[in-house]
Amino acid sequence: MFDIGFWEMLIVGVVALIVVGPKDLPRMFRTVGNYMGKARHMARQFQRTMDDAAREADLHEVRDAANMVKKAADPLKSATNAAQNYAKSFADAVVADPAKADSAATPAATPPAAEPTKAPEPTAADSAKS
Repeated sequence: MFDIGFWEMLIVGVVALIVVGPKDLPRMFRTVGNYMGKARHMARQFQRTMDDAAREADLHEVRDAANMVKKAADPLKSATNAAQNYAKSFADAVVADPAKADSAATPAATPPAAEPTKAPEPTAADSAKS
């Protein structure tokens, strides 16, 4: 904080001894020490408050990042649950009747194959356009 060395403090002490006098010098040093202690306490309290604010800001950012990861993992979790349910139903079908294992191998959620549609026949209006 302050760049005060031994020699500077010695000069300040000698000047204080001459100006204040030897009788009041201990009381002056005690008063200065009390003020320095109060200043250090306030500086520590300020630093602690700033550290708490920085820590809270970092925790808020980490909490937001965790929420984003959780939201991104939701579709994966539902897909995993669906795969587990399918595997469980397949295993149950094999245990219940091994002959039905082939029919259980196709998922129940698969829609039936659609019938091929025929192309519409050209009408008289279509032939007039060309």
